[in-house]
Amino acid sequence: MALLEITGVERNFYGVQALRGVDLAVEAGRITGLIGPNGAGKTTLFNCVTGLLPPDRGRIVFDGQEIAGLRPDQITGKGLVRTFQTARGLPRLSVLDNLMLYGAHQPGERMLVALLQLDSARRREEALLARAMAIAQRLNLAPVMRNFASNLSGGQKKLLEIGRALMTEPKLILLDEPVAGVNPTLAREIGEQLKGLIQEGITILLIEHHMDMVARLCDHVVVLAEGRHLAEGPFDEIAGNPAVQEAYMGRRRSTVA
Repeated sequence: MALLEITGVERNFYGVQALRGVDLAVEAGRITGLIGPNGAGKTTLFNCVTGLLPPDRGRIVFDGQEIAGLRPDQITGKGLVRTFQTARGLPRLSVLDNLMLYGAHQPGERMLVALLQLDSARRREEALLARAMAIAQRLNLAPVMRNFASNLSGGQKKLLEIGRALMTEPKLILLDEPVAGVNPTLAREIGEQLKGLIQEGITILLIEHHMDMVARLCDHVVVLAEGRHLAEGPFDEIAGNPAVQEAYMGRRRSTVA
């Protein structure tokens, strides 16, 4: 069974169909690429899957459970988390605090537990601190761990987005253009980090416009166009598909006399 299975998902905005019955399956243990021209519905689909937008129709099943209509925090709690194309770290918090904020299972957030300062809450806080520091080290953010998020470079902000996702202990991460605006050296580093996550049992679905990155990373590629599933398969097969080429480049039409 697919880890994430999307069936017939539709979403309208004031009569405009952004998603027109999308079907998509994400198999566990690999990187699946979601590509398509601008306006194809990729980010809208991410928003529906992660609870930011309710789908008008269709089913979204994650790890065997229907999640369409759940709140974003409920979906994250089940192990499905996303990043955003524009990094959303809290700018006046440090890198470490940003990571800590997204830690899973924080009993100290409950008022009574916080007031009583229970040992269980303290131990969990210590465990989250250790996890945050390990993630910062892994993502090469340790040297800037005490810096404000607003002072990071564009590439470091992308790494912080990934780090915040990892703090939730995810099974599946949806990445929205993880190397957009990042220099080539750091883009390669991010790619290597994503490969490492797969080896640790985390599954990835990513939107990306850099086709060299898609070719290098993705085991399977799904193409959306005009809110519909257009094609899927290995990257080489997709790149040679005439329908995909037409969706991206358009087709020169000739008039018949």
